[in-house]
Amino acid sequence: MSRPAAPSVTVDDRPLVISVPHPRSLALILTDARRRQLFETYQVVECEPDGLATLPDPVLAAARYIIGQPPIEAATLERLQSLRCVFNVESNLIDNMPYPTLFERGIHVVTTGAVFAQPVAELGLAMALDLARGVSIAARAFREGREAWGGDGNHGARLIGGSEVGLIGFGDLGRALHRLLTGFGVTIRVFDPWLPDAILRDHGVVPATLEKVMAESDTVFTVAAVTSENQGFIGAAQFAAMRAGASFILLSRADVIDFDALMAAVRSGHIQAASDVFPEEPLATDHPVRTLDGFLCSAHRAGALDVAFQRMGDMVLDDMDLMDRGLPPMLCKRAERETVARMRSRPVTTN
Repeated sequence: MSRPAAPSVTVDDRPLVISVPHPRSLALILTDARRRQLFETYQVVECEPDGLATLPDPVLAAARYIIGQPPIEAATLERLQSLRCVFNVESNLIDNMPYPTLFERGIHVVTTGAVFAQPVAELGLAMALDLARGVSIAARAFREGREAWGGDGNHGARLIGGSEVGLIGFGDLGRALHRLLTGFGVTIRVFDPWLPDAILRDHGVVPATLEKVMAESDTVFTVAAVTSENQGFIGAAQFAAMRAGASFILLSRADVIDFDALMAAVRSGHIQAASDVFPEEPLATDHPVRTLDGFLCSAHRAGALDVAFQRMGDMVLDDMDLMDRGLPPMLCKRAERETVARMRSRPVTTN
């Protein structure tokens, strides 16, 4: 089947934006008012992820911004003579463009992932409270007429308040969790090899090794991004080192752990767990985690709120305005030349 012809576009005097936000859409990330603002302020050329290279030379030459994270070949980048910034609204940095050349040319690559920190942190806290107090289990028992009243319904229950918490990773999500947990009077230990101890201490958390976080926490939150160094770095040995009855909560990406080992640790009764992410998504309907007692599951929905998506659009437009005035982007997070090539997250396919 032949490919459709590239769109015929007349470049006017407004700055040109190429919109390819897959799997998002402009309707998802922009309110009606903000979308009108985008189309009034800029000439917007929309295309499919694999269609960037097929756009006419005048369009590519004039493009100031790209909204999205389409594959960009080196030859296509050469044609993007006016490009100032790639606004990644998918949020995972993927190895699909020549980052060294982008940096050499002073082209920013920024992500909007910070919008997900608060909603994901809140769901993570909800999971921790559920595991500690058996909320879902008690609600299901009540619906089925099997409820246990009073203290009889609290066997194994414990408090989050005053407990010991471990965070694996201390980026935007880890810091959002820290803010939420502060009111519980917890001790928070953090393992993050990309941050110096001084930064962790300045935030009021205790720098710790992975071994100490796993062994001395009542609840462990894993919020680390997937990199070339940490795929599957939490496995059977780490789960075995956890306190009996402790909770392990996975909020970032499933590739940082040995998921089968986590299920085995839960199945044995040693720990309990919760996860918003899985090795494959959507998850097979016969996957054993679906029926595993002690494992609380959420279908990668922690950050997928309209308010977060629309905040994403606000960040993009506000940073575009700054750059139009000769200033650097300030709201979106800039990719770092030292770390971007290490990222190994898989792109999301569902909002």
